[in-house]
Amino acid sequence: MAAWTAAARQASSLSRLSATKSVNTTSQGALLIQRRGLSGGDHHGPPKVNIWQDPMSPSKWKEEHFVIASLTGWGLVFYGGCKLFSGGKKEKKEEK
Repeated sequence: MAAWTAAARQASSLSRLSATKSVNTTSQGALLIQRRGLSGGDHHGPPKVNIWQDPMSPSKWKEEHFVIASLTGWGLVFYGGCKLFSGGKKEKKEEK
């Protein structure tokens, strides 16, 4: 599968080279620059903000801030549950 994609990329770059040689040799380098189409982030919808700029609306938070906040919340829930159900350390006094 990887061989087919590599061959397709090579064929498309060769077709670009032949097209640029016939049109203009100075713009040849500009056409060979790879464009990263999916690396720009999320450009749809409202812009994302930091958690401390709008703490009451999680839908506007940046993804990494949402992950940190939710993992912290779940950690506190589990820690609190363990403390609640285990009862913590209790000292036993023996009566004679």
